[in-house]
Amino acid sequence: MKRGFHHRILHVLVPFPAVRSQSHGLRTKSSSRFSVRGRGHRHEDDDGGEDLEKQKPWDEEAGSRFKLHKSRGQHLLTNPRVLDSIVRRAHIRPDDTVLEIGPGTGNLTVRLLQSASKVIAVEIDHRMVDALCGRVSQLGLDDRLTVIKENALKTKLPPFDLCVANIPYGISSPLIAKLLFESRPPCFRSATLLLQKEFARRLLAVPGDSEFNRLAVNVGMVATVEFLMDVSKRDFVPCPKVDSTLVKIRPRAESPAVDLEEWLAFTRTCFSKRNKTLGAIFKQKKKVAELKERLSKSYVPQSIESQDDDADVDDDDDDDDDDDGLDVGEFKEKVIGILKAGGFEEKRPSKLCNEELLHLLQLFNQQGILFH
Repeated sequence: MKRGFHHRILHVLVPFPAVRSQSHGLRTKSSSRFSVRGRGHRHEDDDGGEDLEKQKPWDEEAGSRFKLHKSRGQHLLTNPRVLDSIVRRAHIRPDDTVLEIGPGTGNLTVRLLQSASKVIAVEIDHRMVDALCGRVSQLGLDDRLTVIKENALKTKLPPFDLCVANIPYGISSPLIAKLLFESRPPCFRSATLLLQKEFARRLLAVPGDSEFNRLAVNVGMVATVEFLMDVSKRDFVPCPKVDSTLVKIRPRAESPAVDLEEWLAFTRTCFSKRNKTLGAIFKQKKKVAELKERLSKSYVPQSIESQDDDADVDDDDDDDDDDDGLDVGEFKEKVIGILKAGGFEEKRPSKLCNEELLHLLQLFNQQGILFH
């Protein structure tokens, strides 16, 4: 899969290179071994400006004492009934390998280890890794735990059957993109994820909902999303500002009959102004110019980080004799003609289902108009 593809997934701007790392055993007090992979580096957001010794530590039941950082999404789920419910709803089989992103000090991990054959935990904070390994060792479950001490977004994930995790809010979108799009088709049964409630509502939105958006469209093309339960913010330490929602994401059995790079580029265009009509969106000078340049095979992609959908593009009338034989005005009429013929000109992207959007993309492609 092309590297550039990952940059387009759900507006994810984080690259996912494979990271080489050395494996070594971490001996515990019980003289058994954990498999720990990765380098002992600090979190990317750590600017080194905080004196942890001067801050009030937090006592974890396993005996660890350190500061939890809200800015890094370090909110540990502590309600045992909720933790048990997550494991139960994940439907773990005895021979499953479970991937957990951001295990923290192991409140969920120890329960996963009791149900699964193996747990692979990806954690970047070395303090969390030490607390997790010590706790699992005391329970005698260390032979079933592998810890990858890396950034979950940048490391190559090993094979797994299920993903079960209370993930940091800040990486929800890129992590879901990585799970669903990095390897096609995905080779896992489901991902049971605890997400920020507002983000989960957007993920669960359907056409016509006020929250319906490009995230739901793109995820819905390759997976189904099921609401499981809401979780109160009071069940976390430290307490976040918002409640959470548990969802289950299941990859679709069959890959969609569409080029995913083309689809992602198309939905980015359509949802740049999701509450405007498609006619209004495709009449923008910038959109017309980009599509026309692709048609003439002279298009140079703009930075994927640009989100300025209202910016105008200066149209040069000297391009009238491009390879497609159309000037800008004629090409614009061609685009609007496709929308009219399909009955899409007055429709809004936020009201269309994936089947309708896919049909519109096919109409454009049949006329030689590409988005990627």
